Amino acid sequence: MKLHNISFGNIRRRKAKMIFLALGLIIGISTIVTLMAITETMTVEIEERLNKFGANIVMVPKTETLSLNYGGIDVGGVNYKVREFDQADMPKIRTIENAKNLGIVAPKVLGATDIRGTQVMLMGVVFEEELALKTWWQKKGAFPQASDEVLLGSTAASVLGLSPGDAVEMGGDTFRVSGVLMPTGGAEDNAVISDMAAAQSVLGKPGKVSMVEIAAFCRGCPITELTLQIAEKFPGAKVTAMKQAVMSKMQSIEMFKSFSLGVSVLVIGVGALLVMVTMMGSVNERTREIGIFRAIGFRQSHVMQIILLEALVLGIFGGLAGFALGNLVAWGVIPLVIEEGVFAGINFRLGGLSLLMAAALSLLASLYPAMKAGRMDPSDALRAL
Repeated sequence: MKLHNISFGNIRRRKAKMIFLALGLIIGISTIVTLMAITETMTVEIEERLNKFGANIVMVPKTETLSLNYGGIDVGGVNYKVREFDQADMPKIRTIENAKNLGIVAPKVLGATDIRGTQVMLMGVVFEEELALKTWWQKKGAFPQASDEVLLGSTAASVLGLSPGDAVEMGGDTFRVSGVLMPTGGAEDNAVISDMAAAQSVLGKPGKVSMVEIAAFCRGCPITELTLQIAEKFPGAKVTAMKQAVMSKMQSIEMFKSFSLGVSVLVIGVGALLVMVTMMGSVNERTREIGIFRAIGFRQSHVMQIILLEALVLGIFGGLAGFALGNLVAWGVIPLVIEEGVFAGINFRLGGLSLLMAAALSLLASLYPAMKAGRMDPSDALRAL
């Protein structure tokens, strides 16, 4: 009789007990799969939300400038030469190696203009990109919809005495104030914000870009790698990463992953302990059977192989059942835990890992009971009958 036939025969005879034995693995694996699926969905959700908090990479032209600025207070500076980008070159940013990690790319043209005898900073933007980047902007009125409409910062509107609906002249052209921003605490409070092409015309900078703000999240590479790749495309640019913002994103996501991993280790540890205790009980119940095996000439290794093969089969069954149950639970739970969250689908790589983990844990948990069974003295076993 072959050893595997003995193992499979024992599993068939004791189906209820074997299913209960595999229950610990099923619960452990399903918990891990559920947590991993929820964590993955939450990670994507967090990335999308954090990327709406603004730019974390800024690209400006290199200048020979001695700036005397600290904490937003400018006490002067000497500017020898100012360069600007060509707007036609902006698509190059999307051609870097890690382009998939780029989110919003918001170019701007900046310059001073005269409004009612007051020098004001005019900022030309692509409103579709800028509004996606500055999701915290609140306004009175409406955001510009046409090229002849402008948006005023709160301080600029107060100093100029303008309100939504008023007309304003810049560079010989007339614009209508569509809205006024609520105070943000940023540079936009002092600016007049208009359509990119309109600002370029007023400032006499056709086809020029003064700076670019980029929202990026590099999940599989350091943020500095992105800045280097952008700098390669624009040798005349100074590309700076706001590492503090990126690190906060990374830390938020790592906290979720660490929590998920901690819970998973705890649950799978309990599952492995349950397998070991149940397998030990199974060995004790099978004292007579093991004694007969040893009496008819089965060696210690043979008995261990029978026990471990049973454990391997249970591990595979527990891994498959746990993976299926975990995906089913995740599919039902994710919409309840995460608003508008959608189950990302079955991760077959995680399925293979779950199968290997369940089989390995089942074998490790059954190793001591198998060794105990193999070392059982035939006379002691038969004496217990």
